[in-house]
Amino acid sequence: MRGREWLSFTAIAVVVVAAGAAELNQVPLVYGGGPASVVFLLFLGVAVGIARREPALALALAWLAGTVQALEGLPILLTEASLAVVLFAAARWGRPVTGVLAGASVVFIPLLALAWVRVGGVGVGVAGQLLYTLLGRSGLGLQYFWLLLFGLALLGIPYLLGLSLRFQSGARTAQEAQQSAERDASQAQEIARLQEAQNQLARDVHDVVGHSLTVILAQAESAQFIEDPEKLKQTMQTIAGSARTSLQDVRQVLTPGQELTAARRGGLEALIEEVRASGHPLVATEVGEPRPLPPELDAVAYRVLQEMLTNAIKHGSRDRAIVVDRRWPPPGGPALLRIQVRNIIDTDATQADATGQGLFGMRRRLAAVGGALEVQRAEDAGGPTFTVIASVPVRGVS
Repeated sequence: MRGREWLSFTAIAVVVVAAGAAELNQVPLVYGGGPASVVFLLFLGVAVGIARREPALALALAWLAGTVQALEGLPILLTEASLAVVLFAAARWGRPVTGVLAGASVVFIPLLALAWVRVGGVGVGVAGQLLYTLLGRSGLGLQYFWLLLFGLALLGIPYLLGLSLRFQSGARTAQEAQQSAERDASQAQEIARLQEAQNQLARDVHDVVGHSLTVILAQAESAQFIEDPEKLKQTMQTIAGSARTSLQDVRQVLTPGQELTAARRGGLEALIEEVRASGHPLVATEVGEPRPLPPELDAVAYRVLQEMLTNAIKHGSRDRAIVVDRRWPPPGGPALLRIQVRNIIDTDATQADATGQGLFGMRRRLAAVGGALEVQRAEDAGGPTFTVIASVPVRGVS
């Protein structure tokens, strides 16, 4: 409990005890003396003082004060209006059971007090008698009715106010929890978006750099066996061109909004010719009528073929041709461009891994546009083969 609240309730408790003692001093000695009045006032004052910290205990002490009052015949005091503080605290900060008991007390306390007065079990103090007189109209029954109504209002209004504040606080807490959950969800989505963007950038750089370095490495390895100066010069120029193109592609990938332009650098045919220029044998076939693709599909097809050729050069036999087959969808058939790359595996080189980063990146790219990737291993007369088939959806350019 905050220090200011503790001081406020303590001050109210002191006022209750002092006012109760002063009020008891105004009634006849038959009501005003004895240790019972001290116990009654202490129970009442402590109940008010701890109402904020311990609502359930405060409610129990209030009922104990009433029990002492009834057993010892102490008068009903106007000071007992401080019970409204206990009932307010029970409704506002107490547990649900405490709140229910406090609601029952709002009804039973005035009824019991009025019934006890009517049977002569207890009297009223001076201030209470004044209130009794002011509320009286004509006839004893109406007089008691107004006293009961006053008691219900005196205790019921603070109790209902406590309930209202409790519900408002609960609603604010629920709203804050919802807002916090929404903020957390938004942050999680943003983190996931940034991670996906980072992964996409890593895949793009992997595709561009991996392909270019593989082609350059193949050209450089073949250059050491070239004796003709003109052919060697041409090979070195090809290496320089591949490096220059790779640098341009990396710059495009690292520039926001420029990733798609890489796919338009000569299209799929340019990739095939680049591998041929590196000196690696390659056989390419194309079936069906080619058609322009939207930029996002064009980029996927380009990057996927780029990675397929990179893997074929890295893991394939250098003296056996890479076979590239492109099949465009026939009229009325599935709207898929099938790109197949097959190579003879070089058993002395690092074997292709179906769970590698390159294949994983191709699967992610294709899945993002509704495509798929298939990997096949087989034994051929020329040796073990590794075949990768990519299915790219074909849609018209909008």
